[in-house]
Amino acid sequence: MTVAFLTRKRRRAAVALGAVSAGLLVLSACDKPTPLATVTVGSSSVNSEAACYNDGEALPDKEITACLNKKAGKSISVDPSDKIRFGVDPEIAEKGWTIFLNGTNAEPEPFKKTYRTIPASAFFASQMGESTDKTQVTIVESDAENKKVTGIWSFELKKKDS
Repeated sequence: MTVAFLTRKRRRAAVALGAVSAGLLVLSACDKPTPLATVTVGSSSVNSEAACYNDGEALPDKEITACLNKKAGKSISVDPSDKIRFGVDPEIAEKGWTIFLNGTNAEPEPFKKTYRTIPASAFFASQMGESTDKTQVTIVESDAENKKVTGIWSFELKKKDS
């Protein structure tokens, strides 16, 4: 009985074709990563993909409320005398972004640059004049033209013990 063997050239071609097919299959299962937002204090920083994101399209109102109330996944320790640096990917800045504190909008207009610095002391005074040890800071991407929220990133600022 004779068994037909593939030549080396044909075997390599078959292996290469199989590798390309497997690679395409793996890539088709991947989601495109969301843009990143970063919070930096001194030499420490944390970054995160969006908690809620719909490929740059408007999020449903019901989802926005749930995302704003969702506990932050990343946290960073902050001394009230520090400066906090916020950075976003250019595609977030292009639409505009605002900062929410504990689920409430803290700014009247969206910011259109990729980077800004704010004193940490601004994040640890409550509206009643009392101080707090933790603050949830949420970066909200919103389209300035139609005022629709398109992405939400959350971080927790923890006040360092003096």
